[in-house]
Amino acid sequence: MSEERAAAPAPAVPPPSTPDSAGADSAGATADTAPVTVDDGPGARTSRGDLGRPGPPLDHKAPFFVGLVGGLGFALAWWLFDKLTGIGSTLVLVIVSFFIAAGLHPVVQWLERRGLARPWAVLTVIVGFLVALGLFFVAIVPVITDQIRKITDNAPDWIDQLQRSKRIQDLNAEFKVLDKLQDYVANGDFASTVFGGALGVGLAVLGALFNAFIILVLTLYFLASMKTTTGALYRLAPASRRDRVTKLGDRIVDSIGGYVSGAFVVALCAGLSSLVFLFAIGLGEYAVALAFVVALLDVIPMIGATIGAVIVTAIAFATDVESGIFCVIFYVIYQQFENYVIYPRVMARSVDIPGSVTVIAALVGAALLGVVGALLAIPTAAAILLLVREVHVKRQDAR
Repeated sequence: MSEERAAAPAPAVPPPSTPDSAGADSAGATADTAPVTVDDGPGARTSRGDLGRPGPPLDHKAPFFVGLVGGLGFALAWWLFDKLTGIGSTLVLVIVSFFIAAGLHPVVQWLERRGLARPWAVLTVIVGFLVALGLFFVAIVPVITDQIRKITDNAPDWIDQLQRSKRIQDLNAEFKVLDKLQDYVANGDFASTVFGGALGVGLAVLGALFNAFIILVLTLYFLASMKTTTGALYRLAPASRRDRVTKLGDRIVDSIGGYVSGAFVVALCAGLSSLVFLFAIGLGEYAVALAFVVALLDVIPMIGATIGAVIVTAIAFATDVESGIFCVIFYVIYQQFENYVIYPRVMARSVDIPGSVTVIAALVGAALLGVVGALLAIPTAAAILLLVREVHVKRQDAR
């Protein structure tokens, strides 16, 4: 044991520090921590190390900062508004396509409730929609075109009959309305005047066909991917509110679909009833074309049915006074029946808005986007009213 202790090496004792070595150590430590000045050239001396103490943060309430941020925000908003205005026609096509797809979506849901898988339900609705559209163009469009040509050919004779009336002669002597109308109809220059010549007519027709094709394609796309599209939009909401946003969004889509499909049913009733009535009073020569006009105009809220009735009644009066009287009686009775029986029953489960809101929404929509705005105004107003009731009013009630 004593030998092991003797063999153990003695701990190393550091050499005593001398003034020179202590100065060298302190100089090394100072060299490691002191900022290094680098000379990159004449007049360029930079310090690597202490960059100075940070200054106070910017005052966000300073007039210059507020004016700068406000100006940039206004410029950005104006730029976005200008770009949205430039693509306004495209946005209208997208919105119209989505509304039509929402109108067809209840049929898909009905097929799903009957046990059909969603892909097959969507495919069935798409095929049925395309078949109905094809039958319309093959069977109905030629008849409508032929009857419209007959109406155009007979229009000068109807104007001559109107000129025989003493009251009409007095009005025509003052305003020359019938003379101008007869010249337009007889010369066939009305379309050229409106659309700007033969080239303008051709461009207008091509533009209408292109827009119809775009709406058809987008409608089929939205219908096939309705759940995917709405689900992607719902995921933009925070996770804590996503369930409520999903329920409100589904309610809005269902109300839009119910309104569009309901408007189609109401217009179909108006067109079929007009078709049967016109055949019954002896106007079968123009029945299909006039019934189509009535159904098309009946989709427009408030004034569409009245405009269609006025057109049919005017042509009936020009053909036969007795037929015109029958038309007046029929459409007065039918519009009351439609307003108080058909429309409330069809729309009861889709849109729930007061009558005053309906009128205001239709007027505002027509002022903004014309006929398309009037068509989209009521479901849009119903969606906004739903959000106000479910979000703002309930938040106010909870205070």
